[in-house]
Amino acid sequence: MIHATGPLLSVDLSAREATEEPIDDVLGEFVGGRGVGTKLAFDRVPFDAEPLGPENRLYLTTGPLQHSRMSFTGRMNMTGVSPLTDGLASSNAGGFLSRNFTGTGYAAVELHGAADEPLAVHVRDDGVTFEAVPDLVDAEVPEVTDWAEREHDLEAEHLACIGPAGEHLVRYACVMTSETRAFGRTGMGAVLGSKNVKVLTFDGDSEAAVDIDPVQSEVHREAATSDHIMKRQGTTSVTELANEVEALPTDYFSKQSFDGVEGIAGDAVESKKYKRGTCSQCAFACKLPTRDEEAGVETEGPEFETVMAWGSNQSVDDVVEVMKGNDLCDRLGVDTISAGDTMAAYLASEDDLGNAERARELLRTVAYREGDVGDLLAEGVHRAAAELGVDDWTVKGLEFAAHDGRALNGQGLSYATSNRGADHMYAGFYAKEYPLVSKEEALDKRGLEGKAPLVAAAENHAAVLDSAVACKFSRDFVSDERLGALLDADYDDLGAVGARVVELERAFNNRRGFDRADDTLPYDLPEFEDALDEYYAARGWREDGVVPGLGEANGGTDAAAADD
Repeated sequence: MIHATGPLLSVDLSAREATEEPIDDVLGEFVGGRGVGTKLAFDRVPFDAEPLGPENRLYLTTGPLQHSRMSFTGRMNMTGVSPLTDGLASSNAGGFLSRNFTGTGYAAVELHGAADEPLAVHVRDDGVTFEAVPDLVDAEVPEVTDWAEREHDLEAEHLACIGPAGEHLVRYACVMTSETRAFGRTGMGAVLGSKNVKVLTFDGDSEAAVDIDPVQSEVHREAATSDHIMKRQGTTSVTELANEVEALPTDYFSKQSFDGVEGIAGDAVESKKYKRGTCSQCAFACKLPTRDEEAGVETEGPEFETVMAWGSNQSVDDVVEVMKGNDLCDRLGVDTISAGDTMAAYLASEDDLGNAERARELLRTVAYREGDVGDLLAEGVHRAAAELGVDDWTVKGLEFAAHDGRALNGQGLSYATSNRGADHMYAGFYAKEYPLVSKEEALDKRGLEGKAPLVAAAENHAAVLDSAVACKFSRDFVSDERLGALLDADYDDLGAVGARVVELERAFNNRRGFDRADDTLPYDLPEFEDALDEYYAARGWREDGVVPGLGEANGGTDAAAADD
């Protein structure tokens, strides 16, 4: 089995020192990306670490496929304890950073401790330097990009940075790269902000040689020649289908379809697209650079999840207004889904759904935690719902993505079991239920009978892709057989790696108090409890959702992290 190569670079921000450690055994067992980040965190982060404390550690990792020239490989991983969910979680970003990261020669970079002033941390193949950046305090993401180009001759694809939201510890703040791509969903921007790091830069010419099977050329050629609707509309191509099957959250989850869908769906987004957009090495080019000259807005997106969170869920039927919300999220450095849902919750509480301008005004106060409302909404829906007087539409503290589980029941189950919370990409089960896959793989969207083991298998598969690292939208091009060839392994062995990654995440979270009571939903599904039993049985876990041994307070391997 091939895997990422190189040492771990451990950066002590308190002491402003960096050391290298060999991690060949971890790489050999967990491939790279999310798998390696999860294993390192399990072994090195105290199980009782505060997410925004210096004892939390943040891991950046790539995988072996970043050494290829294949489409769907312009991505990398970030792992740490989430301030939004309070559990171990990983995030995945596209763009162009991953190959500049591999150029440093490191397989993983670990940040621990906390700086005493805002820093830029520059990681090169010949060492690490620390730079005080007081002038970047509260700078928006484009300002950080301009600074890096002006002061260091580095373009956006060399950067991982935070906007003001990360500095002010907004729980759903992102780490941004390539200016508009986000390590989203899990609040890693707040973790970086808690460590007083404004920007990380990566550069070097020390990429290792990793032999990748020639099937990479077939995948790349097919991606380049495919006439796929995502090349024109990205993920928004599913919007009207989701609406048709009542899987499009609307009016802060009070409805499942939106009368104004035509104004925000794929055709509307495509009408604003002005060029092709892609990630590193990818010929599929499914990104969505859009602009509206009359409104003076230019952004990348919105993707389908943003169309839901800033469109239907806020009762907004104008794609330009959604574009404005998308752009503001990128500038301030917040997750578009969590931010949009949180603004929708507030608008619903004020009977003001549909007021797109007010939603953006609110988000600006959130990014700086201005006033009581800004401070409250910076905490996210889970912590704000009771005070707002609205239902808590989260799982494990994470706001819901689209692909409504009330219509797509297996997807609903996967929201509940996900270690990351209500995230659609943890298993990607929705693809089987719309369906967006072949007839042989398609499932009836209603009911849970027989789906629990399939949800577990889908989670394992996603974990393998996140460790490789490969884009989830490679599903029409990278079969199980091809994935095995690319990683030089039997697919069953890869599935076992994925299962181990999921299990380590669960065990870490068990040690923090997570159990079956956290695998829940804000709505009822038929035979849900039976499906949970079946899911745990498929994984070999206890009926209370705890991993035997590893997840028990007196079992497994203790974290070996030293005090910072």
